[in-house]
Amino acid sequence: MFEIVFLGTSASAPSIHRGLSAQVVMHDEHRFLIDCGEGTQRQILQSGIGFKRLNKILITHGHLDHILGLAGLLSTFSRWEAIDELEIYGGPWALGRIRDLLFGVVLRGARPPMDIHLREIEPGVLFEEDSFTVSAFSVYHRGPDCLGYLFEEKSRRPFLIEQAEALNIPPGPWRRDLVNGMSVTLPDGRQVNPDQVLGPARSGTRLVHVGDVGRTDELTGICQNADALVIEATYLEEEAAMARQFAHLTARQAADLAIKSNTQHLMLTHLSRRYRERDVLAEAQAIFPNTRVVRDFDHYQVRRGECLKIEPHQLDSL
Repeated sequence: MFEIVFLGTSASAPSIHRGLSAQVVMHDEHRFLIDCGEGTQRQILQSGIGFKRLNKILITHGHLDHILGLAGLLSTFSRWEAIDELEIYGGPWALGRIRDLLFGVVLRGARPPMDIHLREIEPGVLFEEDSFTVSAFSVYHRGPDCLGYLFEEKSRRPFLIEQAEALNIPPGPWRRDLVNGMSVTLPDGRQVNPDQVLGPARSGTRLVHVGDVGRTDELTGICQNADALVIEATYLEEEAAMARQFAHLTARQAADLAIKSNTQHLMLTHLSRRYRERDVLAEAQAIFPNTRVVRDFDHYQVRRGECLKIEPHQLDSL
């Protein structure tokens, strides 16, 4: 399961109700901040998720509405939050602008309050744990080195309790080792191998995050069978020519991608102030009914085939 909290969902400039681009994706103890628009540190505070373990930042591209918040975030870390290391991942052009912003403007020769690592990445796996991976992939937008991110749980073989009971395998370390793919010797001397109690492999949860993007033809494969696709819908189809000019998508184009890639849930963000939310939603749902237009501070759990919104009163129990 992945969780995603939307901190900023506006395009280009903030509105009264929407901040600039920023989302946090969580899996177990791991947290990834995707983009950091101006004011993100305040959005983090208002969301209630806090700054703890928020030391990995994934940048989709180097436009200012996606990176300016790093200056304020670093300032907040310097004064109030103690973290040992900050890792910022992105393409070379984006990291060059971030280096100028942080070291040339914010720090200006001062020693940073923590180790700051600017991690230049290319398409491929950038982070791997026992249970999941995070991969970058290329997208088309204005400027070089624009990226999207795929969060994917590794496939696993389910433990068949009925089989274990039939074999009289007691609870405890024997079952744990079998789940982990290890053969075991039971207290009565019998040997059991994993194939006797594990079912066929099941694919893990797939969460795809696309930042600003101007076309979708290269994305069908990466989005294939996604449980949730987060993607921009900056324009409506009536202004498709303007969307092409500025390398953005219409809500209809985002919905078309969801259909072609067999996506389960579509989550639209990066909304322009020129449109009403209900009009964006209506255009997309006419093509792909299982569409949401997300708002600042929306919090979702994404599981295989499911995308569940967590209401604010439920957060205290998580």
